[in-house]
Amino acid sequence: MPFRQGDAEGGMSELLDPGEMAIADRTTIAQGTPGITLMDRAGAAVADVVARRPLTSRVLVLCGPGNNGGDGFVAARILAQRGFRVRLALLGSIEALKGDAALAAGRWTGPVEDAVQADLSQADLIVDALFGAGLARDLEGDALALVERMGESGKPVIAVDLPSGVDGATGAVRGAAAPAVETVTFFRRKPGHLLLPGRGLCGKVRVADIGIPDSVLAEIAPRTSANDPDLWGAHFPVPTVEGHKYGRGHAVVMSGGRWTAGAARLAARGCLRAGAGLVTVACPEGAALVHAASYAALMVRHVENSGDLSDLLVDHRYSSVVLGPGLGVGDETRDMVEAAVAEHRSLVLDADALTSYAGAPQALAERIAGAKAAVITPHEGEFARLFADTDLIPADADKLTRTRAAAEALKAVVVLKGADTVVAAPDGRASIAENAPPFLATAGAGDVLAGILGGLLAQGMPAFEAAAAAVWLHGEAARQAGPGLIADDLPEALPKVYAALFEALGARAG
Repeated sequence: MPFRQGDAEGGMSELLDPGEMAIADRTTIAQGTPGITLMDRAGAAVADVVARRPLTSRVLVLCGPGNNGGDGFVAARILAQRGFRVRLALLGSIEALKGDAALAAGRWTGPVEDAVQADLSQADLIVDALFGAGLARDLEGDALALVERMGESGKPVIAVDLPSGVDGATGAVRGAAAPAVETVTFFRRKPGHLLLPGRGLCGKVRVADIGIPDSVLAEIAPRTSANDPDLWGAHFPVPTVEGHKYGRGHAVVMSGGRWTAGAARLAARGCLRAGAGLVTVACPEGAALVHAASYAALMVRHVENSGDLSDLLVDHRYSSVVLGPGLGVGDETRDMVEAAVAEHRSLVLDADALTSYAGAPQALAERIAGAKAAVITPHEGEFARLFADTDLIPADADKLTRTRAAAEALKAVVVLKGADTVVAAPDGRASIAENAPPFLATAGAGDVLAGILGGLLAQGMPAFEAAAAAVWLHGEAARQAGPGLIADDLPEALPKVYAALFEALGARAG
């Protein structure tokens, strides 16, 4: 199994927002590479992608008033030299172009049409070089109308950097955006390539090398990454010949009563398949037989309340605790969180454990402050309930910003679930997932994720890396299980995922 980067080709893990990408450009230019050289390479990369498209001879290049448009002028010139029938249309005037974009325009010898009036129907393919990742406001007027026409044209679109109208930092659509079949970006991808809805508009993303050296990353110190093994592989617990089950941690999954015990069973199975050496389900007496009959590898302990949980966790060999799936909402669940914290365990808080703190995130932050490590795993509804009627999360903020703000407020790692799951740490590091297939959205899948995470924490993996790895493994297990999966399939798919991951990690280490 390769280290998957969604539909990207040539990308690396680091993601650069528009401001960070501007630093990469400026630093490279300051080190001696002219800006027009970078633009020439970018335009050539776009031309190469267009040239590989089948049944394409008539190309319309739509250029904007900035450097994105400059890339378009270069691509148009190269395609014309290669024998394509190229038309170029500019939004704005030639005289208004500045800097490298003006230089690139000066090398184009063909006619320049008015993009507002351009006939899109007479093209086999459109190159969208109107606006790139740095778009900072909603499209309006002629620009909005042009992008809407492009989207309605039915023509395949190759986007330069990002489909025009997609915010490079957030993935939000600013007014309108035309879906692309392919997007060519430069040096590194942007968060907008992975966050929804932007990700769904980019098509296949190709990352072109235009001569920006990796050394510029030291100055930028990017804090956002695509979620793949490059991010967390060095911390992943790989079994060794001399290892034993007691060295792989002992996870505890707290269960509710027998009518809601299924969620805890799924979480416990996730713990086991994630590699925890031992897994105990702590449950009320009425659920004990249900759990004991489910999986032979599980141990079952009688725990009715927070006091019983405290007594259980006195044993220092228990290393992580999963609280929430099917546990019930209320004071007793809050008290169980306190009991686990008092014994200084690594915690995964999901589902009912989070809803028990609805509207009281500061109380939750105070309660988990003493944990060895704490990770919360809300979906959007649980997140909204947790932070309801508080000012801790910026109003109308994007998903990346909201997750980072929550992690800072709680002083815990936050996993905000979805097709573009974001994991954020209190220090500002964040990852964005891109490998979750649509059929992962099924009842109980989140319980399995909580269990995988609990199993990794039990083995001593750091909280941020464990959370990111759990999200990735969860997505890969869904891919392995395939369409029609149910949550029970996810733990059973993990062995093949692990086998491929260990092989890849070993190859890299070798």
